[in-house]
Formats: sequence, structure tokens, C-alpha cells
Amino acid sequence: MMKVTIYDVAREAGVSIAAVSQVINGKGKISEKKAKEILLVMQRMNYRPSVIASALAGKKTYTIGLLVPDISNPFFAEMARAVEDQGSTLGYSLVICSTDNKDERVEKYLDLLQQKSVDGIIIGTGIKDKKILQALMKKSIPVTMIARDIPDHNVQIVVVDDFQGGRLAAQHFLDLGHRRMAVLSESIEVSSSRERIRGFQQALNEANLKLPASMVKMSGHQLVEDGKRLATQLLQDTPRPTAIFCCNDMLAIGALQSAKELGLKVPADLSIIGFDNTILASVTDPPLTTVAQPIELMGKTAVNFLFKQLDTESLVEQNRTVLVPQMMIRQSTAAPSTP
Repeated sequence: MMKVTIYDVAREAGVSIAAVSQVINGKGKISEKKAKEILLVMQRMNYRPSVIASALAGKKTYTIGLLVPDISNPFFAEMARAVEDQGSTLGYSLVICSTDNKDERVEKYLDLLQQKSVDGIIIGTGIKDKKILQALMKKSIPVTMIARDIPDHNVQIVVVDDFQGGRLAAQHFLDLGHRRMAVLSESIEVSSSRERIRGFQQALNEANLKLPASMVKMSGHQLVEDGKRLATQLLQDTPRPTAIFCCNDMLAIGALQSAKELGLKVPADLSIIGFDNTILASVTDPPLTTVAQPIELMGKTAVNFLFKQLDTESLVEQNRTVLVPQMMIRQSTAAPSTP
């Protein structure tokens, strides 16, 4: 079966090719009635405008790119779904790239997305070399950062208040009576992890408690295996902590596994708090107390920021939106059984 072309649509609708093009691009002075008639013809003939042709003509391709560290991580999978849903509502398709937080992959995918002439890019991955982002910004392509804070750049940013999230976790432990606490975190180079630890430490300082450096364990990734390995190191020390704050749910699940293998009961022997509130947090055994990020709102806000730039066809002033985290108290936390 021959592919339907814009010429076929124009002939069937009894209009010029220019009229069909104007309807596709949402421009021109075609009446609403005539535009609807053309759209109905396009639907009936199952016509799909060529993205490549639009790109070559300097028009919108109605695609956006999303860079995340690891799409298999439930947090980024749920975030990608939120971005995709909002993008679809606005008529855009999504191209997702997993970078593993490696700059060489970030550069590779940014080049790829630009070759595909995406209309804008949402970045939710760490970038160590700031020159990569600077080079991207010089090309005037609309960019929004999500779940990553990049200061000193004229770019739209959507983040949760990670510092406050760390404070919430520490305060929950303190309210339960814990005094020997530890932290499992991704790399300190990741801004979100750094702020969560800082907030946790400040809440302890205000309670006249210290968080020894030996009680903070770092991982290069957000993997369950890392959480299990690092928690085991902490729990085999004497005295062991009675509570562990994990800077994401994946590390917290690893800590749950470690406690189980060591014969410790959660929360009787060990309390654990995660961060993100992904779908996994509610199905662990026991269900995980965690600091919730408003993932759906983050995705929707990031797309709306990007769409505003696309709609005005110019870069808007920097706008840093900070969303509020919330404690989700489940069964993985309780008062310590021993002082």
C-alpha cells in the first residue's frame, strides 16, 4: 500500500498543499471549520507528517528528548512516564536516553538528539563537565533540568527540596528516639544526594548530635546491590546504627536485604528510611518509610517549562521551581529496641 502524502490529503480535501501545511504547523489564516475538515481527512487517510521533512524545512518535529541515568530505576521510569504523558497531551513524542551518569554518553546522546532535530531536551542526569551544558545552551535549543540542580546556568530547573527532605528523615528518626544513625548515599558529586545529606546533618546538629564520617557510606550508583553491600559494612560494626537513612529507595531496599541476611528484624532491630517513594516502596517487606518526591508533578512541570520555550520560540528567563517533599511513614521505622 502506497504511503499517503501531503499531496493526497490536499487533493482529497480539495485545498492547496499550503493549506494542509498550515494546519499541520498550526499557522496561517485558515478558518476553524476548514481546519477541522482537513484534520478529518488526515485522520481518515491515516496521514502522518514526515518528521524528517519537517526537520529539513526548519519546522517543529514534535519530539522532545529526555536524558536519565538509568531507565530501569523505578524513580526515573516513573518520571519518564510523567514526562511522556504530559508531552503526549501537548502533541509531542518522547525519545528516552539512559546515560549511566557518564559524560561521554551524555555528549553522545545530546549529539544524537540534535541530529534527530528534537524540539527540546529535558535533562535528568548528572553532568560533571559543565562545558557540555554550556555548549548545548549556545545552540539555543530549549532545555529544562529535572531532579538535577545546575546553578549559574540560564536554564529552567525543576527539583524537589532535597535539603528539606534530608531534614524530614532525620527528624522522623529523632522523634522515634534514635541516636545512632547512618546514611547510605549515591556519589557526593550528585547535587541531590549532597543536599539530602546536608539537611540530615543539620537536623542532627540542631539536636546536639553528630553524624560521624564513618557512618556515611557512598556508592557510585543507585543499585540495590550497592545498598546491600554498604549496609552490611555498617551493620557489622560495633556498635551498629539503629537507623539508616538511604538517599534513594533502591539503596534502602538493599539495606532491607542486608538486615534480613544478618538476622536483624526491621523495624525492631533497625529502622530504614528511603527517598523517592517509588512503586517499590509500598511492596517491600516491610513497606518502606520514605521521603516522597512529587514525581508526576515534576514531570508535568518540566514539560510545561519546555513547552513555554517552544511556544514562544525563544529562551525564557531562568526559573528554578522547588517542589515540597513529604514523609510517607510505613512499617520500616519504629522506636529503637535498645538505647
